[in-house]
Amino acid sequence: MDTKGQTCLENYTVLKALGVLGCGTVAQATLSRGLFGGIITINVGFAMAVVMAIYVTGGVSGGHINPAVTFAMCLFGRMKWFKLPFYVGAQFLGAFAGAATLFGIYYDGLMSFAGGKLLIVGENATAHIFATYPAPYLSLANAFADQVVSTMFLLMIVFAIFDSRNLGVPKGLEPIVIGLLIIVIASSLGLNSGCAMNPARDLSPRFFTALAGWGFEVFRVGNNFWWIPVVGPLVGAAIGGLIYVLAIEIHHPDPDPDFSEEQSEDKPEKYELSVIM
Repeated sequence: MDTKGQTCLENYTVLKALGVLGCGTVAQATLSRGLFGGIITINVGFAMAVVMAIYVTGGVSGGHINPAVTFAMCLFGRMKWFKLPFYVGAQFLGAFAGAATLFGIYYDGLMSFAGGKLLIVGENATAHIFATYPAPYLSLANAFADQVVSTMFLLMIVFAIFDSRNLGVPKGLEPIVIGLLIIVIASSLGLNSGCAMNPARDLSPRFFTALAGWGFEVFRVGNNFWWIPVVGPLVGAAIGGLIYVLAIEIHHPDPDPDFSEEQSEDKPEKYELSVIM
């Protein structure tokens, strides 16, 4: 298999695993009506799903899970643009397959939860297991700002983690730090709309639910909220990367040439290791 084919397969696998394990935490909490989970298990479980996915595929494809992060990597020269469609295509396909797998695993639970009805809103809603939906009070402008800011923080810190001239993270522990980052963001900025920060993680499962029985109303609820978790993270990723480059990266002192040569031999740059839920 060629490199691009292998990369697509890796990204597909990662997103499928994330869809099953990450959204599975929401399914378990929802379908048990809180008996087998809640906001803590969701935040921690989703983050740990990302960590496990990176450990499985990080050494091959970099563990790319989020199109917004992949886009920022290309935008700031961390990755070549020709790879973008392959990565993003695999990410969307993987997220769709993950949603379909989770639907199959919890099919009986979903059918019994609301008397066989697949609802989008209300106390018996189940669509939010697969995609994010806005709180009743949330305006589109506020929702967009929410996604931009949360993804901005995500990219700033991801860039810092993999900046070899910053403090850095001990080799092999980067996925753990990414997991902690997700927990922090989800615990502080998740109230408005669930803190998607990932176009693939939100749009593909939403499309699956439209086909699986919830109907295309999933794209219309919340004043057509669906595009917010798609466009907002892309804007936030660009802003977050720009802030890091302008505020931190360009202020690094020029490394000693001998040190740089030694570093390039012993510790290759980890620009393409970038992930998120």
